[in-house]
Amino acid sequence: MNLTLSIVFAFAPGVVWCAEQTPAEVEGRLLAAELRNQRPEEPLSSSGVLRTRDPYGKWREAIPVRLEIAPGAQYWQTRYWALGASQEPFETLTVTHAEGAPTRYDYSRALGTAAVSDTVTLTGDAAAIPFAASEFWLSDLGLEFLDWPGQRVVRSEMRKGRSCKVLESLNPNPSSTNYARVLSWIDIEHRGILRAEGYDQKRRLLKEFSIGSFKKVQGRWQLKSMEIRNEETDARTRIEFDLEIEDR
Repeated sequence: MNLTLSIVFAFAPGVVWCAEQTPAEVEGRLLAAELRNQRPEEPLSSSGVLRTRDPYGKWREAIPVRLEIAPGAQYWQTRYWALGASQEPFETLTVTHAEGAPTRYDYSRALGTAAVSDTVTLTGDAAAIPFAASEFWLSDLGLEFLDWPGQRVVRSEMRKGRSCKVLESLNPNPSSTNYARVLSWIDIEHRGILRAEGYDQKRRLLKEFSIGSFKKVQGRWQLKSMEIRNEETDARTRIEFDLEIEDR
């Protein structure tokens, strides 16, 4: 996930305008571009846990995870490590964001008792695969739907006591295993995603994503926890980060 909630100007580099766009589409493309281009100013490193609940309501043993946010001059990266009992990584993911370029997913995982495999680079629908056997796809963690060309604001409404814009993102070439449409609730003040819903080609709800809480760290809002639920099976995954909290 994009974990930095910096507020940026509405001007969005790289947005191509079309005379036929409606005001809702213009606003949607600006908002999606703004969210894509939220660049962290400082590095961040944190530990946490990934917890998965099966369709029968049983929570499995927590998996330790590490998170690192690395800002760069031309791009920025979010790195995830899923750790085994010996604290060695058995899966790794680096999500790279750069203005004007597709989001890139560099992914590796252990094969049996072997060490972590060679890294593969994925983009687009190819990244719709689970991270650490959880309900989170790699593309969920990279907010891939914000890269889609079809974006529009469909309404404003309250969510969790916060004023939100509801953004509709449409996949131009959806596969049978990925989302065709995503609705996301964007906090108007903090410009963060509070909730998202992913739908298939028949507009059936596939997954629900929600934010547990944000906390202020070094004067900046950061994500504390997030959860995703599989609508078909009711399985869910929660990631909780252990951040140093600055109470305000």
